[in-house]
Amino acid sequence: MNTLLGRRTRVLVATTATAGMVLLAACTSTDDSGGGSTTVGGVELVKAGQLTTCTHLPYPPFQSEIDGKVQGFDVALIDLVAEDLGVKQEILDTPFENFKTGAFLNSGECDLAAAGMTITEERKKNVDFSDPYFEATQAVLVDKKSGISSFADLEGRKVGAQAQTTGEDYAKSKGLDPVSFESSDAVLNGLRTGQVEAVVIDYPVVQGWLKDKANAAAFEVAEQVNTGEQYGVTVKKGNDKLREAVNKAIKDAKADGTYKKLYEQWIGPYDESAASPAAS
Repeated sequence: MNTLLGRRTRVLVATTATAGMVLLAACTSTDDSGGGSTTVGGVELVKAGQLTTCTHLPYPPFQSEIDGKVQGFDVALIDLVAEDLGVKQEILDTPFENFKTGAFLNSGECDLAAAGMTITEERKKNVDFSDPYFEATQAVLVDKKSGISSFADLEGRKVGAQAQTTGEDYAKSKGLDPVSFESSDAVLNGLRTGQVEAVVIDYPVVQGWLKDKANAAAFEVAEQVNTGEQYGVTVKKGNDKLREAVNKAIKDAKADGTYKKLYEQWIGPYDESAASPAAS
């Protein structure tokens, strides 16, 4: 995921609100000076009364604008964290590069980042990750007429990938020279319009894209590649209280069936292995 660093960020309010948030808000002490707030559990927030989430749009089914509102699997999960803290979630659309460096967390513009981001040792140098919340594989998506039936068939073919992602890194590690696109939508549109013959991209993104009957009629997954990737939510280095709050929300959602419900709503048929990844 990547975009031009000069792109102006946008603030977008998440869609989910619950009555429980009102009750929890009564237990929240706030600092009206604008210097942040201390909420239930001692979690320090960059802006009183809200949990500010950095993301990068679009990245369906994890986060994208639908009917003018930011929605998706990641959005719904972080809504659970916000509910536990007695605040609302507000979303800031930022370049993906900032997630890898932790820039917007360090500058105090966001409390956390949720963007379908793979946990890697390199990224851990700059940010702290939550427990894994999703087991991800890469997909080789092709036109049904391409004759490509596996990753091995990509040699010598024009392949696309999203810039700054593990999909692009994986393709390069296997000797390919993929065409870089700035967003998942751009990657898929590149395939649709014939700019590339195949793309390497996270399988959950493909699942959502193929729900469209027209897409499913013309394109197919040639192969799923298990690269051992797991998604995590990131917080500023040393922000253990917020990281623990995120971990608790994920754990509770898996235990009470909420995770399964959200998975089926946003991604597709429930995959038990995706819901129960081993800790990194």
